[in-house]
Amino acid sequence: MLDVAVIEDPAAAEVSLDPIRARLLAELAEPASATMLAARIGLARQKVNYHLKALEQHGLVELVEQRRKGNVTERIMRATAGAYVISPAALAAVAPDPAAAPDRLSARWLLAVAARLVRDVGALITGADRANKRVATFAIDGEIRFASAADRAAFVEELTSTVTALVGRYHDETAPGGRPHRLVVALHPDTASTGPDASSEPAGIQTAQEG
Repeated sequence: MLDVAVIEDPAAAEVSLDPIRARLLAELAEPASATMLAARIGLARQKVNYHLKALEQHGLVELVEQRRKGNVTERIMRATAGAYVISPAALAAVAPDPAAAPDRLSARWLLAVAARLVRDVGALITGADRANKRVATFAIDGEIRFASAADRAAFVEELTSTVTALVGRYHDETAPGGRPHRLVVALHPDTASTGPDASSEPAGIQTAQEG
């Protein structure tokens, strides 16, 4: 079982968003049969089997064992991942484009950048899994509490200057065999402590590198 799987297929995304099937995916973090699941979630075994078949068809659950009980073969299923992320690739026609309106102070532009990050890293993971290779990535996830908006602005200015200098030092447009990487640095309020109110003081910083 994978820690996290990326859903890129629109049909698989639709299947995973069904409330009952999402509940089954959560329950199948540990292997279970349709009979066991039916008792847990209060549905008839036949209905559970129906939903399991849909999940299996789209690669969201897998068979791990078959047990013979009298005249019945019990299928033990398990989710293919502990968690799932739906890639914007599943909604390619309406996926946000960060290049359309770049504005580093816009929360919606940050969301578009984050969506691209999920899409690109998801595609890298899918390709790496098929090739049985690892993906070269790096991420920092930390927290910072600013005393004032002025401190936040000063931090952003210094961070921008530092990152720009660092990129300039290592970027080589003409390096033979060089491979481009995308660098994303994001600063946003921590919703765990401030709630979703965008006017609250930010307390979180994240950086991620794709490759």
